[in-house]
Formats: sequence, structure tokens, C-alpha cells
Amino acid sequence: MINTFQVSGFKRFFSEEFTFSPLTILAGLNGSGKTSVIHSLLLAREACIGAADTTIRLNGPFGIELGAAEEVRNWYAGENIEFRLSTHSGGDFLWEFAVPSDDALYLNVISKPRLPPAAFTAAPRTFSYLCAERLGPRNILSSSPLPIEFLEVGHRGEYCAQLLAALGNRPLENDARLHPDREQNSPTLLKYEVERWLGEIARPIELDAERYPGSSMTALRYRAPGGDWVRAPNMGFGVSYALPIILAGLIAKPGGLIVVENPEAHLHPAGQSRMGVFLAWLSSRGVQILVETHSDHVLNGIRRAIGEYKYLDHDKAVAIFFGLDSESKLVLHHLKFTPMGGVSNWPSGFFDQYQIDVSSLGRVRRRV
Repeated sequence: MINTFQVSGFKRFFSEEFTFSPLTILAGLNGSGKTSVIHSLLLAREACIGAADTTIRLNGPFGIELGAAEEVRNWYAGENIEFRLSTHSGGDFLWEFAVPSDDALYLNVISKPRLPPAAFTAAPRTFSYLCAERLGPRNILSSSPLPIEFLEVGHRGEYCAQLLAALGNRPLENDARLHPDREQNSPTLLKYEVERWLGEIARPIELDAERYPGSSMTALRYRAPGGDWVRAPNMGFGVSYALPIILAGLIAKPGGLIVVENPEAHLHPAGQSRMGVFLAWLSSRGVQILVETHSDHVLNGIRRAIGEYKYLDHDKAVAIFFGLDSESKLVLHHLKFTPMGGVSNWPSGFFDQYQIDVSSLGRVRRRV
């Protein structure tokens, strides 16, 4: 698993080092650099698995659109862009890129790890990225041309139906990922495990995936227990947005990395909290999680997973808060959790808007 990740010369980062844990939360202001950390990881992996050995595209991989080289180079840093990664096992890995010209739509690869960590190789289900713009409800979904053992959910969740059609009625490969509250001797099929978590996060639901014969199209159907089957567009966005996160987590290989943007999207507050519980639980099951979120409900679900449910040891999670100092310069805070689910050294601006708003309303009432 990743221990530290240093980004130099990329976008807003002159040189910053981020300390990761099995569960790492990125939080803070819009446009402060959270997504740039994720883009750095995506470029590092693409450099290792991409078709070109000497260049890396800035537009296309994982659906990212970074524009031209001049837009990703930090003008106050040196000529090159560097990513350096260390692992808990003591490994140290370096990626170095050069800008060929300001208007180039790619970077030149100067160096990259010969034997990178597993998550940065082409090994299946060791690296999953789910972007903020996941697919909403669709009548039909496309299929990947890969063999079953290489199938992934896709960065927008576009292959969920195909994965469930192929693997849904098979037992979950990793017993450590079985739901913590499942009844003993109950079926361990992947579909049932997905339904258990989806029922807690979105709503109680059953799902069915099918592939249309003679085509590359697949589809998902849903129904409430005892109800009628309905097509995905009649179920809403929350289910479609949560499904790929759950599915990617349950099929990820041990030691893999899952990167999720805005897991709270289209979920009601209770569902956002339960999503936080799921992500914390998953990070204790051998998968490293990096999550970017603006939801205090997701954070509080993680805190409950640590302090109440005891799914995750408090020292196995960190929150990196992108804040501002008195001169409006970016300041990074690496926040730790307590055994009771508290947060150490809670800085101003870190998920405190609820308290600010309630306090303001209290002052209004006192003036009446």
C-alpha cells in the first residue's frame, strides 16, 4: 500500500508530500488541489500501463481532460514533473516527465519504475478509479471486450451490468469481503453481497443483470423486495451512482487501490453516512481507499465505523484537509482520528459549516 506520495512541478504543487493510510480522505476548498492529487496517480499508472513507452497523453486516459502541457506544469518549479511514491513495505518509486512544448497534449516520459507497485501494473482489479461524473440510470450499457477475469467496473461505472451478468451468481472470491452482519450459512453470491450494501446505502433492493444475445449491450433491472421489476431509469440516480463503488470494492484484489470522487453524489444523508461506513470497512479488508468528498455525512460515517462499529483501527485512516492561511495560501493539514472516532486538531473550515449555520440561527433567535 502507498505510504507517501510526493508531487513536484504539477499544477498547483511546487512540491508537496501526502501521507496516505489504508483509508485516506481528501477534503477542502474547491479548486484547492484535491483532484490534482488524483490526476497525479492516474498519470503515474497510465505511464506504467499505457501503449506508448516514451510519452503519456494528458487527455483521454480514465476520461481526464488536462489540456496542454503548459496547463499542468507548475511555472515556479523546475522544468520536469515528478511523482515519488513510497510503500509500507519500504519500496520507493519515481516517475519523471518532461514538457516537450507548451502546446503539446502529452508529456515525455523520462523515467518510470521498472517494477511498480501492483496497483500501477496492468494486473486486473488492482486499481479502480470512479470519477465524479459516473453514469446515471441507463436503459442499456455497453460491454467491455475483455475476458471475464479482466473485467473492471470502468471509471464511470459503465461495465457494472456486464460484471454482474458474468459474476453476480458466483460466490464472492474473497471471504473477507462478506457483509459483516450477514447471517451464518446465508448464500455468498456476489449479487447478494452487492444488494446487502446497496440496500443500506440507497434503499432495500434486488437487482438483475442481463446481456442481450447477439449484441454487446447489457442492462440492469431493479425491484423493491416483493415488487415488480423496473428498468434503471425508473430507479433514480442514487442507486446507479452507489452501485459501481460497492461492486468495485467487493471484487478488488488484496492490496489494490480504489480512488473515488464524491461518493456522496445523489445519496440522501443517511445513505451518505452509510457509504462512509462501507468505505472504512472496505479499507480494513485489504483494499486501500482514497476518497475525495465534500460531505460531512460521509466523514461521520467513517468516524462511526472507527469509534462505534470498530471496523477500522483509528490509526489506519487520515484526512488531508486543503485549507488556507491568513494570506490565502494553501495549507495542508494531515488530520488523525481518535479511537472514539474523533478528529485531532479540527481546523477552521473542515466540515464545520453545520455548526456555523446553527450558531448563526441561534443568534437570530436570541435577538427576537
